[in-house]
Amino acid sequence: MSMSNMTMPLAFVVTPSQPFPLGLTAARAAEQLATHTVNLAVYAPGLEAVDVHFLDAEGVWHKEPLPEYTDGVHHGLVAGMPEGTRYAFAARTDDAGRAPAPGEGTLLMDPYGRAVDCVDGQWLNVHVHAHFDWGSVARPAVPMRDTIIYEAHVRGQTMLHPDIPEELRGTYAGLAHPVMIEHLQRLGITSVELLPVHFHLDESHLQDLGLTNYWGYNTAAFFAPHPDYATAAAREAGPQAVQDEFKGMVKLLHAAGLEVILDVVYNHTAEEGTEGPTLSFRGLGEEHYYRCDPDGRYIDTTGCGNTLDFSNPRVVQFALDSLRLWAEEYHIDGFRFDLAVTLCRDGQHTFTPAHPFLVAAAQDPVVSRTKLIAEPWDVAMGGWQTGSFPQGWADWNDHYRDTVRDFWLGDRDVIDAGGLGGPTARLADAVSGSHGLFAASGRTALASVNFITAHDGFTLADLTAYHRKHNEANGEQNRDGHSHNRSYNHGFEGRTEVESIIAARTQTAKNLMATLLVSLGVPMITAGDEFGRTQQGNNNAYCQDNEITWLNWHFDTAGREILDHTKWLIRIRRDFLTRQPSSYPAREESNYFHWFGANGLPMDPDRWQDPRHRLLQFLLGSKDGFLDGLVVINGGPEKMETVFPEAEGRELAYELRYSTAHLTEQRIGTVFASGQEDIAEPYSVTIYRARGTQ
Repeated sequence: MSMSNMTMPLAFVVTPSQPFPLGLTAARAAEQLATHTVNLAVYAPGLEAVDVHFLDAEGVWHKEPLPEYTDGVHHGLVAGMPEGTRYAFAARTDDAGRAPAPGEGTLLMDPYGRAVDCVDGQWLNVHVHAHFDWGSVARPAVPMRDTIIYEAHVRGQTMLHPDIPEELRGTYAGLAHPVMIEHLQRLGITSVELLPVHFHLDESHLQDLGLTNYWGYNTAAFFAPHPDYATAAAREAGPQAVQDEFKGMVKLLHAAGLEVILDVVYNHTAEEGTEGPTLSFRGLGEEHYYRCDPDGRYIDTTGCGNTLDFSNPRVVQFALDSLRLWAEEYHIDGFRFDLAVTLCRDGQHTFTPAHPFLVAAAQDPVVSRTKLIAEPWDVAMGGWQTGSFPQGWADWNDHYRDTVRDFWLGDRDVIDAGGLGGPTARLADAVSGSHGLFAASGRTALASVNFITAHDGFTLADLTAYHRKHNEANGEQNRDGHSHNRSYNHGFEGRTEVESIIAARTQTAKNLMATLLVSLGVPMITAGDEFGRTQQGNNNAYCQDNEITWLNWHFDTAGREILDHTKWLIRIRRDFLTRQPSSYPAREESNYFHWFGANGLPMDPDRWQDPRHRLLQFLLGSKDGFLDGLVVINGGPEKMETVFPEAEGRELAYELRYSTAHLTEQRIGTVFASGQEDIAEPYSVTIYRARGTQ
């Protein structure tokens, strides 16, 4: 048949609406469409049809359908939605020509919404742009082995700082103020880890008590910064200004050489249990977003009422899209994942290190280049998985935390009561990178994020001042928070003016900090521990947005002493690492750890396990670099004579560089030789430089 005899079909009508990317994006071929036309796409398999409701610049409500449906995604083109437009989704109703009055029906936030605003008591998303002038500021890209993490809260960090302008205190801008940057730089921090800054809400029971979720582990919008941490001027200017202030904070921190790591909460949402509010996910399709049993009941592995279902590929996609946005558009350097085990449970609710989320993160060209840190537990069966995450991840090392607390606090309590503390073997394992814990996953000491305190639990100072928790202010009759803290109050509960107790507590705090900073792995310091911050014995201050949690920048004598020692220790750590090859300590076979007793001879099995031997010496360095340091830990109540060891038959010279004991500190710079003796004061850490060795 000739072409001239063919009847041409009518032209197909093809919609330019797309099911990907999700959220609000620019419409394709926008020049052919009506003004301010956007593409909207939302994964809502629980709804037969979806409308978008939005407010125009005059405050008039509009409603438009999303007519297309692809694999659970409702999508469509909507005109008249310029930047600044407030919008939300809802199940489609029959009255297509009328927009609802505020509060009418259930408006659902866009899971991909990049900004939020409250209008007449209803949380809506806001159309914002991503443009920001980053100038020539580069990301610091700090190697993992050089990383020193500082866990901080945007609000609490600066609320009480007298040298930061009042209008900037407790804000993103305040955190990036030159005074705060100078403190972090002088301290020696490389990476600031911020407690949740995604938009979050307060749980119902806290609202009933007149309290707030200060920590922020109750995320409602995973693509949007929390507006309450912006300055009043930015909040008044609107969500775009809030976003820009956040990016400005990151830019200034990066310019100062400081990385920004976000604590992120992808394990649950702010919708709580089935009786909680319907904000977004529940209304869009709760059995698809949340982990449920065959009868549709929520399975809670988080203790927060609901659990995002990472056995659903769409939930995995959602989390990765969120991470990618923060890394690309906000220049975030890394993420610490709250209750990370929940993100790695399969369809049978079992943790697997080969979970699709972990596989996808490993191959993602953006996410894989960031620091990925797991809180390696949740609250369900099989929830403790420290050491089980795959290569490319680091784990919060709770075994390290417990071991160091036991040695310096729990054992001290027993010894002061006339008993024996524990042996040194567990401490040695922790200090040398917890090799046995991470080896099975093919990882090294750099997978261990070592910490003694974190946002939850006692502060460093409170570990030395309280035997039991004091959480009465939380409104739960002191039932909340851990009861077994491995703490020791040194003979008196709480604040005291007795100088001998203050001195003992200060030295213990220095011992804890010194142990943290001489250990292989990545140290994490909790904000304020560097100068002895107290929470008055509250070990679960998640709902205290007040002076209990805000950092007090007026240091007492003990606080100044701890601050000076922390700076000193970080300098020693950095100096030590600069003398080691770049592969240290990632190559286990090249690490140089020699262990000695007080007599200068190698440790034998009996000494390792004998609680009467509480003194440990260790030489550390690299076979390819410098045998650079000798650390002497005396965890006993008596001063001990120590003999300086030889290293593989070589005599060495040892220069005293640091001690937590005042009497030893007065002799800084003294040089000793192998075979000579020195005194290790009770309950002390002393560091020497092994001079002239290569």
